[in-house]
Amino acid sequence: MAKILFVVTGADHWTLADGTAHPTGFWAEEAVTPYQIFTGAGHEVVVATPGGVVPTVDRASLAPDVNGGEEGADKVAAGLEAFEELRRPVALEDVDPEAYDAVFYPGGHGPMEDLSADPASGRLLTETLASGRPLGVVCHAPAALLAATGPDGVNAFAGYRLTGFTNTEEAQAGFADKAKWLLQDRLVALGTDFQEGEPWAPFVITDRNLVTGQNPASAAPLAEELLRRIG
Repeated sequence: MAKILFVVTGADHWTLADGTAHPTGFWAEEAVTPYQIFTGAGHEVVVATPGGVVPTVDRASLAPDVNGGEEGADKVAAGLEAFEELRRPVALEDVDPEAYDAVFYPGGHGPMEDLSADPASGRLLTETLASGRPLGVVCHAPAALLAATGPDGVNAFAGYRLTGFTNTEEAQAGFADKAKWLLQDRLVALGTDFQEGEPWAPFVITDRNLVTGQNPASAAPLAEELLRRIG
């Protein structure tokens, strides 16, 4: 049995360019689906958040229109209720990355608010990447990669092929003109080799031990790829 760390945003809002606090958190499908895949295979999941705060789900991620209808929404809500580890997270600052066989970051706009500048998360990402252990990051969670920059100013992920929520998807979601910055732009500026798939379709990129997914639909195939790497 492997032990998998879920690093989840502790933010309950995302500050827009005009200063508005937009309610957010983590995206339900991106946490629930991988959790079900990993635990269904017999693995243990531990949740960590900044400060050990109980994470907030983005209420928009529970709506029928983003879950394929009412039945899909009910399944996600039930999965969220069964995800007990979300209600007893450990503090991200206290995490020993060597205690885990793999690390996974679900998205939602929350990581844009906190994990993008969280030094503990940045260290965890850098150490996990260097260790060769599987590292999965999906949708807006690659915002956390921005904090993985060393004292020399070089980001640990520079030169890696990866993906994340695209400018096109942000525009279609209605936030491109409201955001302080766009994830794709920042990842490109880091020196990553950003890959873009079709909007909203599953799209997963692997480069060495890094596995990234573009959007919510990519959470399941990303988790399956991590599962293969865990063995």
